[in-house]
Amino acid sequence: MKEVRLENVTKSYDGVTLAIPGISLVCTRGEMLALLGPSGCGKSTTLKMIAGIESISDGAIFFDDTDVSDLDTASRNVAMVFEDYALYPHLSVFDNIAFPLSIRGKPKAEIIESVERVMKLLGLRDISGEKVQQLSGGAQQRVSIGRALVREPDLIMFDEPLSHLDSDQKVQLRTEIKRLQQTSKLTSVLVTHDQNEAISMADRIAVMDKGVLQQVDTPSAIYNQPANIFVASFIGEPPMNLLDATLASAQDPPRIRLAEHCEFAVGEQVMPPLAQRNAGAALVIGIRPEHVLVNSSQAGVSKGMLLLDGRVYAHEPGGDSDVVTVDTDIGRIVAEAPAPLMLAAGDSVQLGLEPSHFHYFCKQTGRNLLLEAI
Repeated sequence: MKEVRLENVTKSYDGVTLAIPGISLVCTRGEMLALLGPSGCGKSTTLKMIAGIESISDGAIFFDDTDVSDLDTASRNVAMVFEDYALYPHLSVFDNIAFPLSIRGKPKAEIIESVERVMKLLGLRDISGEKVQQLSGGAQQRVSIGRALVREPDLIMFDEPLSHLDSDQKVQLRTEIKRLQQTSKLTSVLVTHDQNEAISMADRIAVMDKGVLQQVDTPSAIYNQPANIFVASFIGEPPMNLLDATLASAQDPPRIRLAEHCEFAVGEQVMPPLAQRNAGAALVIGIRPEHVLVNSSQAGVSKGMLLLDGRVYAHEPGGDSDVVTVDTDIGRIVAEAPAPLMLAAGDSVQLGLEPSHFHYFCKQTGRNLLLEAI
């Protein structure tokens, strides 16, 4: 296994417009790094440059201390797992996994030993003789992973590996891939647009937008401390509520105005970054739906909580929790609360917003002000 390091890597297809304007990123030995972002953000292009499928326009890519920027894919010893499996349907499970070793002319005994080891790891021994076209999508993807592993690559790359699977197979296979990656300690790069996959499988996540890295951190840090408005709105289901606000006063303590008659004093943690701004500065306040209280009893109301009257716009039952969208004087707010919420469109409702759960962003730059204070 290798450490993978990108140093100011750029990609241009016409020599002028930069699809990737300059990315610097490290995937440490033995970790799984997820490249996460919307379609067209550059994550697949980045993956292909790491693998050597696409050339870089500038910068350098290192595997440990070796510059591999000019090496082809075969010379980099990387393995790929694709969303469409890319298997040979007329071959058996065993023969598909053995194929990379067979074309390299490895001794038969060595091939059998290596394939048996991989099939045991992936739970494929009982179906080793079956044709892959007879298997479920989840089983076919395990075969695809086995074919990648049997080569003992320095780096394994997963390109949307679960996109073609149904929900049950996705949950099962992402657990298996994570277990496999941790057991084998393989350096891995995962490309996905699905935040659930990234959060459940990766050690760290690199969130991308328009070819630019927005934040690289652990799943927990990215969820709880988003670097900017894009990350805050992209991570989380339902996404974070983002409310326009104004710095009403920068005096001690600073006060935030969410609407004409909704104003509150900030806590000590927020004072330093706000004290540097002038009154009237435009802000964005974020709060996650699970932190919005719905029709809380008086006992559940804490000192300093903002209470907002509103009217239900939509109610979505969801099993153990319901999602309700409410129109208030400060904007439309989404709340997620334990089910069942006995609410319907048009009902009056009261929401409680606890400022200790607020995220503070500069509206002009989009940056998280609390992270600037750390």
